[in-house]
Amino acid sequence: MFRVESMLGREKLVLEAGELAKQANGSVTVKYGDTVILVTSVVDARVNVDNDFSPLTVEYQERFYATGRIPGGFFRREGKLSEREILTSRLIDRPLRPLFPEGFVNEVQIVATVLSADDNQPDIFGLIGASASLYISDIPFTIPVGAVRIGRINQEFIINPTCRERNESDLDIVVAGTKDAVIMLEAGAEQVDEKVILDAIDFAQPVIQQIIQLQEELRQKAGKEKMPFATPVIEEEIDKQVREFATGLIKEAVFITDKLLRNEKIEQTTTNTIEHFAPVFPDKEKQIRLVLETILSEIIRKSILKEGKRPDGRNLTTIRPIKCKVGILPRTHGSALFTRGQTQGLVITTLGSADEEQMLDNIEGKSFKQFMLHYNFPPFSVGEIKSIRGPGRREIGHGALAERSLLPVIPPKEKFSYTIRVVSDIVESNGSTSMASVCGGSLSLMDAGVPIIAPVAGISIGLVKENNEYALLTDITGLEDNYGDMDFKVAGTKNGICGIQLDIKIAGISREIIAATLEAAKQARLYILAEMEKTISQPAEISEYAPKIITLTIPTDKIRDVIGQGGKVIKNIIATTGAKVNVDDDGTVTIAGPDKESTEQALDMIEYIIADAEVGKTYQGKVMRITSFGAFVEILPGKEGLVHISQLADYHVKNVEDVVREGDEILVKVIGIDEHNRISLSKKAVRT
Repeated sequence: MFRVESMLGREKLVLEAGELAKQANGSVTVKYGDTVILVTSVVDARVNVDNDFSPLTVEYQERFYATGRIPGGFFRREGKLSEREILTSRLIDRPLRPLFPEGFVNEVQIVATVLSADDNQPDIFGLIGASASLYISDIPFTIPVGAVRIGRINQEFIINPTCRERNESDLDIVVAGTKDAVIMLEAGAEQVDEKVILDAIDFAQPVIQQIIQLQEELRQKAGKEKMPFATPVIEEEIDKQVREFATGLIKEAVFITDKLLRNEKIEQTTTNTIEHFAPVFPDKEKQIRLVLETILSEIIRKSILKEGKRPDGRNLTTIRPIKCKVGILPRTHGSALFTRGQTQGLVITTLGSADEEQMLDNIEGKSFKQFMLHYNFPPFSVGEIKSIRGPGRREIGHGALAERSLLPVIPPKEKFSYTIRVVSDIVESNGSTSMASVCGGSLSLMDAGVPIIAPVAGISIGLVKENNEYALLTDITGLEDNYGDMDFKVAGTKNGICGIQLDIKIAGISREIIAATLEAAKQARLYILAEMEKTISQPAEISEYAPKIITLTIPTDKIRDVIGQGGKVIKNIIATTGAKVNVDDDGTVTIAGPDKESTEQALDMIEYIIADAEVGKTYQGKVMRITSFGAFVEILPGKEGLVHISQLADYHVKNVEDVVREGDEILVKVIGIDEHNRISLSKKAVRT
């Protein structure tokens, strides 16, 4: 077994190879505290000649035994990947994919399995292990990646904060990089300034270098010789003739403003070119297509970099026309339509009661989400026909980014007790639909009456970089995303950043580019927020179709009175009023009903149950027991008082039953409560 280690923050990071999964091309066990992850990399030695990309698959899986838990559900075993596992798989995939060499088209699978887990979030160590397993393997992956999560508590940065510390932090950012540059960012933040993001990246850089150094040490001990692979070669004559025939046609197509017309023209040019050269270069269609792709890329990138002109005619900083509408659907609780150019999101907000929160069951245990955002990308949004199944990894990832960006402005449960679900249905797509979901989500939340802290907007900034020359593109389209080098999404309020996701196709970007991108995104964000505020600037009234919710806090010793033996009391309240009643262990009671009347009726019943007797107050009571010296009368649920025989009437009473009998309902007044909470009642005093 080969082992390397180094102190990383408060714990020792250990990388081991040679003991587990020895039949994989690369296998590394990562240990950090009591968190242990096995990460393997396997390559298919067979070359698929039809591939023109590197088919990489990442599977991150959490074993419940890692924290000594047995999975829930009927089968009591792990099933398909959870959303968190899918998001972590994407987190691992994104910084590694750009570093595979051009022309390597063999299928590669990375599997990261959490074997043991403490309070350290295991996802980062899955990414470190994936890089290390590729680096020491014979797979031609030669640029190791380091990654670290940075938190901030009381203005101080923390390396790999624990789960508890993440809840206290105003910043949660994952920074991944190579020796020379940043290659991936993912962040959620409480409206922090751009400088805080840059400072966090600077803080992360030496940690990343330390992790890379550790991987290099492991490769020296356990590394394999890299396998050879064939770089695709295009015949010189094919390249020359295709360029002469198609360059002018492609240039003409590229600068058609409308996306569908442009795509149609490009496809037609491709078909015509292949048909033209089929007799000249038989069985060379793949090479012809590669030349056409190269021409298309060169035209777009040169126009942007040298002329500052984009395919749709905009300059580098112009944002496409924005249109906002709210309240467009009659029976939903909140609705908005956000349009930016040919990107359009229909975003709906639904308000529910506390018992409609989403339950999460993972290796840490069960937890609940009050706010959730779901993103859908139907095929018609891009004019295509595909089978509609469950959400794919991309849809889950885009939804998580939009949710993370809006979460900082969602009011706390104590102030707004509704469960909130936002659904973004993308009805038209041409670039950065996740940021359209953020903008539309903010509008929809306000239309639903959710008192968000501040409106949120998002924008994507692209990049075209050649050597030391680069250009940033505000509000990128799909074409610019395909042939550009970066998709840097930034969301936030007027006060600061709430969410970040950086994906690149090159081997990293500098701090200078990151700083310039954050500034460009800030200016764009402020412009979009101003456009959104023209439509709605303050939360509306809660929809008449939304459930009516009342929240109150009762003494914890009253909880058993409200619930009753076997839930008898609370079930009676629900059956009588039609409202949902939820009682938390801290005494928080949430009442949700279809209308105001049902919730107020349930509130009255609960207040009656928890009420304490007050001296001087008159109650309608029920005679529960008769004794020789008086009658015990229940004036409140579970609260009885004694009406002494002398207090039954304003005349002498010889026998109690001459005045009252068991089961009678009578008016009584509280005339005293002693130090033992014994209640003295009077029937006689009601008349005086």
